[in-house]
Amino acid sequence: MNGYNHYKEKSIYSMSGPELLLLVYDEAIMRLTRAEHSLADKNYKDFEDCLTRVTKIVRYLTDILDMEQPIAWDLKRIYDYLVFDLSRIWAGRERRQSEIGRIRHILSELREAFDGASRKVNDMHMVKEKEIRG
Repeated sequence: MNGYNHYKEKSIYSMSGPELLLLVYDEAIMRLTRAEHSLADKNYKDFEDCLTRVTKIVRYLTDILDMEQPIAWDLKRIYDYLVFDLSRIWAGRERRQSEIGRIRHILSELREAFDGASRKVNDMHMVKEKEIRG
């Protein structure tokens, strides 16, 4: 393993759960952008590889949901819709190209929501220094 890959692997292992979740969303968003460019260039193999990866990511996001949480069912419905829509894009290619941006937008909005929630939770748990008066 070269130095860069070792560094990347080490940095991933040191990330918190919320940071890893954001990384997963970033990967899906990046792959959708790449799929869009591959389709425009008529590079269908790369296009299909990117959609396959995004579909796996969205299924992973579904698998890690804690169904005990009230929001989990809503997220599951969104993720199920995204998987369905990704399959339609795959089948329709150029006819469905405009939907790639819509899926990317949905994933970006979810990413931002999780990022905001994570920041809010982290802010609530910060220990504040108390002033000593004497």
